[in-house]
Amino acid sequence: MAAGPLSVSSNASTNNDGILIGDKVYSEVYLTIDNSLIPEERLSPTPSMVDGLDLNTETDLRILGCELIQSAGILLRLPQVAMATGQVLFHRFFYSKSFVKHSFEIVAMACINLASKIEEAPRRIRDVINVFHHLRQIRGKNDQLHLPKPG
Repeated sequence: MAAGPLSVSSNASTNNDGILIGDKVYSEVYLTIDNSLIPEERLSPTPSMVDGLDLNTETDLRILGCELIQSAGILLRLPQVAMATGQVLFHRFFYSKSFVKHSFEIVAMACINLASKIEEAPRRIRDVINVFHHLRQIRGKNDQLHLPKPG
């Protein structure tokens, strides 16, 4: 399958050195171990700590989120690499956003959905939602028995 020409928006133009977006030219992506890791200054304090969450609670929420992703991945019959990718996405999200402002369950659901696509083991969003609903019922957080049927 041949790749088509690069389409560029009206405020961006191309040249021989790369693509000009705004006032910056983008030509190559450099991925090294130095720029793929989260810098130490972003590790502490985390956004959750800035919002008043203590370290132990944040650690517990991170563990719970990863366990939730693992359980959902097993029920969705995802490969382990997809579950691990989802857990990495989960951790990286919460190094830039706060547990106080974002539901860890919704983020975990989004991470497992995105990870299944990244690792080429896609699952329908409805299946992901149903699995997370089932896991929530098992944990006893919701008394609702069934999800409403669409349409």
